[in-house]
Amino acid sequence: MERKVAIIGAGISGLLACKYTLSKGFTPVVFESRSSIGGVWRKTLETTKLQTPKPFYQFSDFPWPSSVEEEFPNQFQLFDYLQSYACHFDLLRHIKFNSKVVSIEYEGASDEEMQAWELWGGNGEAFSSKGKWNLTVTDTQILSTEVHQVDFVILCIGRFTDVPNIPEFPPGKGPEAFHGKVIHSMEYSAMDFASAAEFIKGKRTAVVGFQKHALDISMECSAANGEQNPCRLLYKTEHWNVPDYQPWGVPLAYLYFSRFSELLVHKPGEGFFLSLLATILSPVRWGFSKWVESHIKKKLSLEKFGMVPKHSFLKEISACLISTVPEGFYDRVEKGSIILKKAPKFSFCEQGIVVDGEITPIETDLVILATGFKGEKKLKDIFVSPAFQDCILGSPTASVPFYRECINPRIPQLAVIGFSESISNLYTSEMRCRWLAELLDSTFKLPSIKEMEKDAARWDKYMKQSSGEYYRRSCIGALHIWYNDQLCKDMGWNPKRKKGFFAELFEPYVPSDYCPS
Repeated sequence: MERKVAIIGAGISGLLACKYTLSKGFTPVVFESRSSIGGVWRKTLETTKLQTPKPFYQFSDFPWPSSVEEEFPNQFQLFDYLQSYACHFDLLRHIKFNSKVVSIEYEGASDEEMQAWELWGGNGEAFSSKGKWNLTVTDTQILSTEVHQVDFVILCIGRFTDVPNIPEFPPGKGPEAFHGKVIHSMEYSAMDFASAAEFIKGKRTAVVGFQKHALDISMECSAANGEQNPCRLLYKTEHWNVPDYQPWGVPLAYLYFSRFSELLVHKPGEGFFLSLLATILSPVRWGFSKWVESHIKKKLSLEKFGMVPKHSFLKEISACLISTVPEGFYDRVEKGSIILKKAPKFSFCEQGIVVDGEITPIETDLVILATGFKGEKKLKDIFVSPAFQDCILGSPTASVPFYRECINPRIPQLAVIGFSESISNLYTSEMRCRWLAELLDSTFKLPSIKEMEKDAARWDKYMKQSSGEYYRRSCIGALHIWYNDQLCKDMGWNPKRKKGFFAELFEPYVPSDYCPS
């Protein structure tokens, strides 16, 4: 009997899930709410480029074309690359475009029965003859609704789209008090490039945020309005945004993406010897971080602008907060077309923005909130079951409780890909999709629910130690290889992919190291 697999989302993770489930003989159906593939890369800012070096952001068995010579391709090159991948592996015919999955509902065991299970799904298998998922799908063009019943669901809905994170303000001090315009970066990104340029032209603009989107938008505002109407960039915390990936001429990958670099870090599930080694080598770990920090401080003149972060670079990369500074950003800060303003808290008034502790408002015409997205809400709200809504993300005081960052032990016949973060989400999503395809094909079985929850708790402890207050991002940024090793062992692969002792220990691991044989 053919097993029906549904994939929700046709971004990078959805394409990979489709490709690898097809490779195991399944016939997946991909539901995509928009009219094309690409996810966050379908439409973004005009100036946006990839912020991960190209060798780390490519499919293991489908390298970038030789015509793309840049280390950081632009959005058009990246979208073309995704289109080529989808066409090469004949994925498009499996995608239902303009099909929004409104909700998913499990039909099978009761909540009480599921709570008594010792094995995932009751039998430890990916599929069950007793359980099905019902997907309510709306055609966004003709507004009709259908229900599709499937045996397994792969959620690839991401966490950086659709549901904007709007800061909360006291009554009377939110955007309603402001006589200008307040939008989220999502709205700005959705504009065509000419409309976006016209929208910001001649306006006193304030951008709230300090991650990649905020930096890119502030650059576009600066280019449009210059020093006459400088863009004010409001931020909470300074970050180690990198000018390049060659600190003092040493590739960053050798410092953070090799087996040796991971020997310096305490890891979830490590034994006594590795724990002792990480403790002994902690001065080297500290030295690597200071090496990178000194390069960033020097090249970007951070001390001059009062922008030196209080936390280490290791914490930055462990929390997946690292982003690339647009070329010329601090030159524009120096010339005055971008004004940096630390604002841990602020509110609105009629004239603009009031930073807490200050009296004089920042007069402005337009405020763009580059404050991220509520990915957790989007993931939670897709479930009909209140029990699944409660358990999908676990406790708010812990990292997301996914075994191998894919499986919630308490929700059967379902996987989540692309929610937990890494430095290269394409790289990580491909490994997870390959692992999931092997699970669906019964290559291996999952451990008991209790064992999976214990493993998730070990990763939670690591993420709190390494990422601090950012633990909910569930980032594996400093442990790519250790994490991939777990997946490889599950699948029966040799986790050591290099040739020779020194290459294995010191060379950075990249997606091509896991190319299918």
